[in-house]
Amino acid sequence: MSNAISAQAVKELRDRTAAGMMECKNALMESGGDMEAAIDILRARGAAKAAKRADREARDGVIGSYIHMGGKIGVLVEVNCETDFVAKTDAFQQLVRDVAMHIAAANPVAIRREDFPSELVERERGVYREQMRESGKPEKIWDKIVDGKLEKFFADQALLEQPFVKNPDVTVGALITEVSGKTGEKIDVRRFTRYALGE
Repeated sequence: MSNAISAQAVKELRDRTAAGMMECKNALMESGGDMEAAIDILRARGAAKAAKRADREARDGVIGSYIHMGGKIGVLVEVNCETDFVAKTDAFQQLVRDVAMHIAAANPVAIRREDFPSELVERERGVYREQMRESGKPEKIWDKIVDGKLEKFFADQALLEQPFVKNPDVTVGALITEVSGKTGEKIDVRRFTRYALGE
């Protein structure tokens, strides 16, 4: 069966997914040579593997940029992976462009909720408590409602939890996990800066 899978098919699958040679060959064998089915097999395995890579170190990668609205908004973002090989793949480069463009459009406060400045979180909590005081709702339910509003605030303002602007059905974090699955490496957004003219 292995002879039926050409080196050209393995190379094409590797170019399209950035998965390892043996992973590509095995996926093609499993799918009977069907390229699209092999891609689906690799994607399914990749998402599971991405979770296992969470503690690995991502030191390579690129700094990407995006300029929007005729030069009125600009973004610099550092996205890391484990090797220079993956950093040069089309899938990784596209991800960096997409993340930079998303940051320009969605203006997140931080990468993940743990990165939010504590004074900002406390200020939001204070605003929500004041809203509860004004609402006339019973005091015993205030904390629960305030916690719910804070959850929504984090989901709206944390980059990895925001719905991706080009496909709101997935979060930015899920998009990164998908590309991590394709490449076989941990991918991490390290930092970003968003500039808006006049701010």
